[in-house]
Amino acid sequence: MSVQHSPAASIPADTKCKSGPADSIGMIPIERRALLLGAAAMTAGSLCSPASAKPEAPDLSGALEKFRTTIPGHFDRDYIENAVIPFYLGSVFAGERPILPMIDLPLTKQNAIPYDFWGMLYDDWKPTPSEGVTVFLEGLENRGDNNLRKRIYFSGVTPDLYVPKYQAKVVAFFDKLLDPKNAGKPFMRHYLDYYWDIYWDLHLGLKGEEVPPQVRAIGESFNTVLAYRNPLDDIVYENYMAVRALRPFLTKWIDAKLDDIEKGRVSEPEKTIAYYWLKNAGDGKYFAKRDVIFECFHNFVAFSQWGNSIFGIMNRLNQNGGDAAVRASFQTTMSGDFDNAKGAPYTPLELLVMELFRTISPNGGSISAITDTRSSSFYGGSPFAELGLPYERHSYMNTPHTATSFDKRLWQEPYRFDPERYLSVPTSAEINEEKCKLVGLPHCPFDITTLPVSDGRKTGITNSGFGTVFAVQDGKAAPVCDYAGFAPFGFGYRRCPGEQLTIDVFADFLRKVWRDKIVFHTLGQPNPGRVPVGPGAVIDDDIGFSRPT
Repeated sequence: MSVQHSPAASIPADTKCKSGPADSIGMIPIERRALLLGAAAMTAGSLCSPASAKPEAPDLSGALEKFRTTIPGHFDRDYIENAVIPFYLGSVFAGERPILPMIDLPLTKQNAIPYDFWGMLYDDWKPTPSEGVTVFLEGLENRGDNNLRKRIYFSGVTPDLYVPKYQAKVVAFFDKLLDPKNAGKPFMRHYLDYYWDIYWDLHLGLKGEEVPPQVRAIGESFNTVLAYRNPLDDIVYENYMAVRALRPFLTKWIDAKLDDIEKGRVSEPEKTIAYYWLKNAGDGKYFAKRDVIFECFHNFVAFSQWGNSIFGIMNRLNQNGGDAAVRASFQTTMSGDFDNAKGAPYTPLELLVMELFRTISPNGGSISAITDTRSSSFYGGSPFAELGLPYERHSYMNTPHTATSFDKRLWQEPYRFDPERYLSVPTSAEINEEKCKLVGLPHCPFDITTLPVSDGRKTGITNSGFGTVFAVQDGKAAPVCDYAGFAPFGFGYRRCPGEQLTIDVFADFLRKVWRDKIVFHTLGQPNPGRVPVGPGAVIDDDIGFSRPT
């Protein structure tokens, strides 16, 4: 569950997919692209005028008015102004590959989402934190001391919770998904049909008829927008507006179910993620109930990457091609004592899942908001600030996960599938003051502190010197691989807190595949259905499975 925002997820190169990154205008018709480029040229020209001349605002409005004539006439005007226009005025720039697993603070998570998405999150089409906000759109300075908000979020997904609280739900989900009646059918379509049961069962303890059709519909619409992405596509417009129409119902429904959890009106509330968020929220300053509601909704983004992941694993295990090295590694791992770490930080099965995530990289990068610094330099202010143009451009930086995971500066053989590579690099428990000095830093970039949870467990939430959050349970650390070469879940204080939950979930998926002797294969359909499986990814649904008779 990588909850970092990326303009487009990375999926296997041999997959037929339609992807629409936020900063791409390559698919815009030539005349439309010319209008936008012409507007940019006019803006650039104004910066080159003699200092003594009175600046005149270029006719960006005129260019955009012409652009509007190319937009389908049935689109809602607010949607055009707050989704379509910001989409084409926004830019996401390629960032550096980190050498250390950290992202510097000027690359902030504060409102770090392409501006055209805000209409799916808030009624006013803009950030409205008074209605709730997710930690993944908050800068470190707004999270409380020592990344408090992230630690509270993490309290609901620490590794010690998985086996006693969540595993039975996950195993039941995979049993249903891989039932013999589904053999020989396109896999991803029925995965999406069952997906909302496991999503709401984990968050609120609800599934089946307990989840209203409106709640299922908004989830599917949200994920469809993430996958198809281009706001000029009818499928994006229709699903975007469906999200806006259904979100008030969803918010009230989550609010009521949280009351049930708080007051013990549900069976086994301690087996829900929301239970731990409510218990560990303290005075609510950094994790109010409205934020718990928002996290339950915003995790549509994070958990949607499970679809990318499961599709990527099936692709590699596919008997019709696939990846021979991955299949061999799966066979070797599962033929041994795969759940015995033998003193190592990770079990052989965990190592296999980690290497699958490194190579699949379901989330291609971590997006940050960046600030126009011209107002603090000799170049002068931005055109928006200086000339009062009616349209503000929003810019973001994408710190790459995939490119960093395959960086030759970090691995001897980055393209070789090798689950044991993580046994020779540091864990988060090892990155202390001494280790930071060894890599040339005078001290830890982040203070190392521990937050005891307030839900009765003997668990503390601590961090490495690089800011990576991890758990200590009964005095024993449950670390993660704190190395820039393992990048699918992000870096440092920005690292996805759902990483270990996701690894545990996919370990159970592989156990099921091995135990039931499940084989994935291409179905060879003449016209396979197109299915949105994750952010930026729409695939041909042409892989199924078989089981021994």
